[in-house]
Amino acid sequence: MPVVEDELSLVFAALADPTRRAILERLAGGAASVNQLAEPFAMSQQAVSKHLKVLERAGLISRGRAAQSRPCVLEPEHLEVAADWMARHRQMWADRHDRLAEHLAALSADPRHHEETTP
Repeated sequence: MPVVEDELSLVFAALADPTRRAILERLAGGAASVNQLAEPFAMSQQAVSKHLKVLERAGLISRGRAAQSRPCVLEPEHLEVAADWMARHRQMWADRHDRLAEHLAALSADPRHHEETTP
């Protein structure tokens, strides 16, 4: 499997996992510690930390320093990179769909493309 390095690929790879998406949803409500993020999951704190490293590498979260804890914070700017990419591609496919619909309508209206059916 190729190594994923570009920003968009890192974001999509991070978002591909349901646990990481759930962590991001939790962080949308505010900063949280690793222990708080690990609470709803049936996994070790170490496993949650691995998910956090993926999210951090993708730029989707950052970890601060507050006394001895390292609260995690959502960094929504990198989500915008993915949203922008999807919006561009959504528009491109919508345009292609419109052109196909126009082409099919033109074919349908052209009598040369209708087969004659005789009993």
